[in-house]
Amino acid sequence: MGTDVREAAGDKWADGLLAVDVGNTVTRLGLFDGGELVATWEATTPERCTSDEARLVVTGFLDALARRKGAGEGDAAAATAAFRPAGSILSCVVPDLVDVWARALHAECGRRTLVVGPGLKTGIRMRYRDPAEVGPDRVADLAAALADYGGPLVVVDLGTTTNFEVLDAEGTFVGGIIAPGLALGAKALAQAAARLPRVELKAPASVIGTSTREAMQAGVVMGEVARIDGLVDLVLSELGCEAPVVVTGADATAMAALLRHEARADDTLTLRGLRRLYELNRRR
Repeated sequence: MGTDVREAAGDKWADGLLAVDVGNTVTRLGLFDGGELVATWEATTPERCTSDEARLVVTGFLDALARRKGAGEGDAAAATAAFRPAGSILSCVVPDLVDVWARALHAECGRRTLVVGPGLKTGIRMRYRDPAEVGPDRVADLAAALADYGGPLVVVDLGTTTNFEVLDAEGTFVGGIIAPGLALGAKALAQAAARLPRVELKAPASVIGTSTREAMQAGVVMGEVARIDGLVDLVLSELGCEAPVVVTGADATAMAALLRHEARADDTLTLRGLRRLYELNRRR
């Protein structure tokens, strides 16, 4: 839900930005005041929805912030107005929801939404056969990674898929890896094997499980840990140098702590990348 909220002056922030990252499973919203991320929000991504329904997610986020600011002040309406952003940017990996969310954000912010896709300035040098194939979430990750860390670097983004993005020593995006994500693996295991239950996705006390649930957690969670560590080994070997590892996405902190490789958890990387892309492409 929301992080700490700063006071906002006036009826609308001159530099207020709403960044929205629509994933296959989770939609994340971030509110920026200038360069500072002041609040975040998460919602489940539906298979389909209308622009009005998408806008309700946005207004729910902003109104929750307004209530926190207006608590005890007796002026919730003024507080709500103070949290209306002046601009918005959208990353959406669900094709059927791109226009839906773009319309919702336009209606809420009062100006056209910047949608991440081919043709945008990214500031990223790409050694990819077809740069248009790189998804908007991956582009956002790369934009923030390049600006905040530089290369060489390995970014691991945990979501419906587990994505690896690799920057070489010159900061060039040289490629990556896309694999099934943690939750997707657990869901497939439970669906394909009728006698196996759905389990909570957390690390068991021991890799050698003494119950079916513990055995599944070991296979799914610790299997994902081993896969990430193993793929990082292969990436670094092919890259020909050591590189820091940054983990973002769902449960980034927990996953980073389990890895053999030293890794930094950065769960707002994608949202900050969207802000970076907005700054590169906004009309002044």
